[in-house]
Amino acid sequence: MRNIKILDCTLRDGGYVNDWEFGHHNICAIFERLVETNVDIIEIGFIDDRRPFDINRSIIPDTKSIEAIYGNIKKRPPMVVGMIDYGTCALENIQPCSESYIDGIRVIFKKHIMHEAMAYCAELKKLGYKVCSQLVSITSYSDEELMELISLVNEVKPYAVSMVDTYGLLDPEWMLHYYDLLDEHVDKSVAIGFHAHNNFQLAYANSRAFLNKETDRDIIVDGTLFGMGKSAGNAPLELVGMYMNQNYGKNYNINQMLEGIDESVMDFFKKTPWGYKTYFYLSAYNRVHPNYVSQMQGKPSLSISDINDLLGKIEPEDTKLLYDKAVAEELYAEFEKTQLDDSKDYVKLEEALKGRDILLVGPGKNIQLQKNRVEKYLADKEPVVISINYIPGAIDVDYVFITKTNRYCDMSDDLLEIKNRDLKVIATSNVTARGDEFMCSFTREKLLEKNESIVDNSFLMLLKILKECGIKNLACAGFDGYSDKEDNYFNPKMEYSFVKQEARHLNNHIREVLNETYADMDIEFVTYSHYMDVEDSHDAAF
Repeated sequence: MRNIKILDCTLRDGGYVNDWEFGHHNICAIFERLVETNVDIIEIGFIDDRRPFDINRSIIPDTKSIEAIYGNIKKRPPMVVGMIDYGTCALENIQPCSESYIDGIRVIFKKHIMHEAMAYCAELKKLGYKVCSQLVSITSYSDEELMELISLVNEVKPYAVSMVDTYGLLDPEWMLHYYDLLDEHVDKSVAIGFHAHNNFQLAYANSRAFLNKETDRDIIVDGTLFGMGKSAGNAPLELVGMYMNQNYGKNYNINQMLEGIDESVMDFFKKTPWGYKTYFYLSAYNRVHPNYVSQMQGKPSLSISDINDLLGKIEPEDTKLLYDKAVAEELYAEFEKTQLDDSKDYVKLEEALKGRDILLVGPGKNIQLQKNRVEKYLADKEPVVISINYIPGAIDVDYVFITKTNRYCDMSDDLLEIKNRDLKVIATSNVTARGDEFMCSFTREKLLEKNESIVDNSFLMLLKILKECGIKNLACAGFDGYSDKEDNYFNPKMEYSFVKQEARHLNNHIREVLNETYADMDIEFVTYSHYMDVEDSHDAAF
């Protein structure tokens, strides 16, 4: 009859959220709660000799230090383990098991170092530990490579060998394929484990499929309180425990799991939430290392669909999960050449605006407070009107300049109105059209002010475009500048949270840019603006 065990790794995998700084009080509280839940195995953290001892962290330099953190706790579970990332802890820092607080050690390693890592596992076994060989990124293994690993496992005969779905790529069918290979060929004395991640929201489903597979072999399934863990999180311990109680006659104390979540884990979740995110979905969908997603998200000109397309082109296969920055840079460079050439868009906009008076309309309060000035200018000049990131209801506009996806969403209803059907959209490259293509799309990156607190000031971005188009004269309304006294927009949702604190600096900076970079342009402010050198009794801040 097989023995099904549940292993909690909150104090280890959860440490990726807070750099393992739970605080000694929380470490003890979580451990004590887990003991009361009746889980079979508790993992107490990483053993990593690169890190100094810190009683408030669940990452420790050697096995001797474990006693200092956990030694005063009265009760313990049937089995306590630590984890070593192969290559981060020398054997000299590992006591014999008979002298150690822990009963076992789990060793994580990637496939390209399987031989060295399994030899290390053999040495730990000689020290008396129950050793678990953890196959990081199980999805990177071909069947042949997994069979090679299995031959090493059968030589060492560790306590367990575990599938680690590091990037949350598995679905139940794929997971069971690996499981079947292990179950068929691994020595029957070795337990099989499974560690899930939740990038595709399948951690719990995969864990259930793992538990439901018929076998006589002992199995171990991992979980963490509230799914606390790296990236999108892990299989929630409380769900796995509930399922095992309902279907396998277990007696895990769910109330104690909930108490542990409430008293310790939720505070960390509020500070640094984990769980399903687009970031982790993109990584899992394209089966690539998350660092590639970060790298592409750091490219200001890319839309999210651009990022997804580029991630899908990463090759060769070995570089997908073994991050190589140069591979992504090469892909982006090629994308810049072929997709981000906006020279024709500048020509198109220049032709459309040639010889016309131009009025730029911003979202400041003075567009309403000084509407008489605006109406007079419109009547006198009959200009081309370009609004920025919104469509003003009281003014007919010819173009709208969009720099943010959320602003594009905000104006969805306005764009559908009959009076706006002929409105032309010009946008930056990070915004993609939902239907017909935009009239113009400009590469965002070269429009940014990367050294400023607001790198993407849409007013300055549009001025750069218009200057490139050869525009020499234009007027502005509704560009009030920034006030430290009250909301700066007639729609407060449009305001940055830090603007009031930096109002003076922001106004001075934009004033300097206008006086220096755009000194050769005749820019008239129809409504009052802090960007002007004179005060005005109609300023919205008064």
